[in-house]
Amino acid sequence: MLTLCATPIGNLADISLRTLEILKESDLILCEDTRVSIRLLNHYNITARLESYHEHNKNSKTASILRQLREGKSIALVTDAGTPGISDPGEDLVRACAAEGISVTATPGPVAFVVALILSGKSTRRFVFEGFLPSDKKERLAVIESLVNETRTIILYESPHRITKTLSLLLEHLGNRNITLARELTKKFETLIHSTISDAIVEFESTTPKGEFVVIIEGKDANELKADSAKKWINMSFEAHMDLYLKQGFSEKDAMKKVATDRAISKRDVYAQLKIN
Repeated sequence: MLTLCATPIGNLADISLRTLEILKESDLILCEDTRVSIRLLNHYNITARLESYHEHNKNSKTASILRQLREGKSIALVTDAGTPGISDPGEDLVRACAAEGISVTATPGPVAFVVALILSGKSTRRFVFEGFLPSDKKERLAVIESLVNETRTIILYESPHRITKTLSLLLEHLGNRNITLARELTKKFETLIHSTISDAIVEFESTTPKGEFVVIIEGKDANELKADSAKKWINMSFEAHMDLYLKQGFSEKDAMKKVATDRAISKRDVYAQLKIN
């Protein structure tokens, strides 16, 4: 069986008894960076065999891992910090195991973005997690553009050397939203910066960013989104707007409903305008 074991995101005490038991009993522990994971294992006197499994060697190692699992070996997968499968190749190994009919389970534990979200004070009812933005400039811009009208709380991961550039892009495309920047979570120097995007940029002009960041961004106000949507149709007549949906096969009733939604008005108002004209 493969077991995905959640490990601490900072404070070494944040680990479950079940995770420690699994790690001690495993024939093999897969990790992103052996130098990072060995510190955790040494802290808890765990001597199981440790082997690297990361984005750059997953393709060459997966077949061997599956073979060992089929032979009856117990293998644990850990990430450098937190829960495997979130922003790491753990999902690929789980998918490969599922295709082979190999059992997979997990020991729940810390996830950095969840900790940051609940500490941010932003809405937790609905949120979207984007992880690290793509390194390719066009792909990165495409993701940010897709978030322009997002009303849910937005969560990103970012490195210290890219945080200022990313904040500048967010300011340009999303506007000056309220944000929370979290770093060193659960550690001695845990830091939460509650500000606007522009204020955070100014902050980093005088202070060098350090550590990986979780960026929590307030979603767009739903009323503002409706107003923006209504502006798009202001120069189109009600007749042309109706005709747009009628040509797509909508019934007159449904077309009227769509027009009302687009313009942020009631169906009665749409009907009145059509009747007048």
